[in-house]
Amino acid sequence: MKSDEDLRIRSSAVTDGVNRMPNRAMLRAVGFQDEDFKKPMIGIASTWSEVTPCNIHIDRLAREAKRGAQEGGGAPLVFNTITVSDGISMGHAGMLYSLPSREIIADSIEIVSGAQRFDGLVAIGGCDKNTPACLMAIGRMNLPSVYVYGGTIQPGKLDGRDVNIVTAFEAVGQYLDGRLDDEQLHRIECSVCPGAGACGGMYTANTMASAAEALGMALPGSSSAAAIAPAKEAECVEAGRLVVELLRKGIYPRDIMTKQAFENAITVVMALGGSTNAFLHLLAIAHSVGVDLKIEDFERIRRRVPHLADLKPSGKYMMQDLSDAGGVPAVMKLLLERGLLHGDCLTVTGKTLAENLAEAAPLKEGQDVVRPFDRPLKPTGPLVLLKGNLAPEGAVAKMSGLKKLRFTGPARVFDSEEAATRAIENDEIRSGDVLIIRYAGPKGGPGMPEMLSVTAMIVGKGLGEDVALLTDGRFSGGSHGFVVGHVAPEAQVGGPIAFVQDGDLVTIDSETQELKVELPDEELRRRAERWAPPSNKARTGALAKYARLVSSASKGAVTE
Repeated sequence: MKSDEDLRIRSSAVTDGVNRMPNRAMLRAVGFQDEDFKKPMIGIASTWSEVTPCNIHIDRLAREAKRGAQEGGGAPLVFNTITVSDGISMGHAGMLYSLPSREIIADSIEIVSGAQRFDGLVAIGGCDKNTPACLMAIGRMNLPSVYVYGGTIQPGKLDGRDVNIVTAFEAVGQYLDGRLDDEQLHRIECSVCPGAGACGGMYTANTMASAAEALGMALPGSSSAAAIAPAKEAECVEAGRLVVELLRKGIYPRDIMTKQAFENAITVVMALGGSTNAFLHLLAIAHSVGVDLKIEDFERIRRRVPHLADLKPSGKYMMQDLSDAGGVPAVMKLLLERGLLHGDCLTVTGKTLAENLAEAAPLKEGQDVVRPFDRPLKPTGPLVLLKGNLAPEGAVAKMSGLKKLRFTGPARVFDSEEAATRAIENDEIRSGDVLIIRYAGPKGGPGMPEMLSVTAMIVGKGLGEDVALLTDGRFSGGSHGFVVGHVAPEAQVGGPIAFVQDGDLVTIDSETQELKVELPDEELRRRAERWAPPSNKARTGALAKYARLVSSASKGAVTE
């Protein structure tokens, strides 16, 4: 264990020698005293913002983390980074900025931490891209760090039933189908988001928070605690204290985020029935720490992990219900007992995963949020990797809650989400169609937008299992139905999805794991020869830079 004197590794940039006097003078202006220059500097990365309920409370949590770091013997400084609201940006051009925000958040945390020469880091996130972005920055910097999830929103109540943001999106389809009137739509709008916290089902924010806990980078129990729970503030204090302790012990993120830790994260995501976005984000986090994680690793793990948690969007329960049933630690305890987790992985507590889970309570008696192993929702994980002549690099389907395992139908091809939306609104999409939305990938979008509005409209119109949706874009963690995303290579770079025409028969088979168009190879080659790439939609600004740099979805859509 290192002495306090040994802790001044990076912050010596402002503590050593007379030439550092100007640096110290500036820190005095923000509150440092003589004794603070003898302590490790701890950065508190806050994603606080008023643009989304996911992050509205994080300024308070950041202050608690700062207090914990002070009590632990550090000299903490809070700084902010951006966030965007996926829910508010959904269904229009704003969604193009969602995935790029992940890179900007990660870059900004790296830049501030590197420039200020912090010795350790607490990063606090809320909305979907916050968690992977914070972990990517932590991985790059490799400073002793703890990630804190801002917590889930509690469900809204309407006529005695739980409602959430996906209820609102699906209500739009019901309204367009004539099954809801203006007053009913307004009541739903006013009920689904009762306060602070990230979207309340097993959508992307809660999926990635659970993955962060399984990775060992967040405190046990942190991913399932509600945003407004008193325990959340106590967790932030503990996170601040722990960072200084990790520095003393010499425990770094790359000691924690190993290949085995990523396998644990994938296992938990499969058991919980998490978002397809976990593929993108875990691949990107692994890239940041130099771990060789591949899209095929998800499939290898999926085959041995049952789907146990009956959580929305395709299931019955909310994240709050999972918390009440025992939370993510209770699920992990069950998985560890079955030999499905690597218990020897190190965590931010300084203990192994098995040691942490030995202290965790089991699932509560009588709960039915998490099924027993002899009665799973599905004997294997629901996030299925598909390949074939439409997706040589792979595509991802979420097969939870579906009766059909195979779908063949004529393609209805659209080169934008807006065009597809108009077709759905005008009842031009029929039962049996395979709706294709292309030029929506990382480069083609640009930004790989989510399709929650489209999927919700399809479900709202009662076509959830009767229409398949295929895209090189993404789906929200709130999407459900017969949907396939992340098709790679994407259309913008000449992936086969660019060559599909209206009426071509497309097959999606989750059992054989095929995604194919019923065309001879020779015909596909002829169409490829006639194809010319469209010009980039974004010519300047952040989206243009992103489109130039971003990699394939099959590699995590990273920009390094």
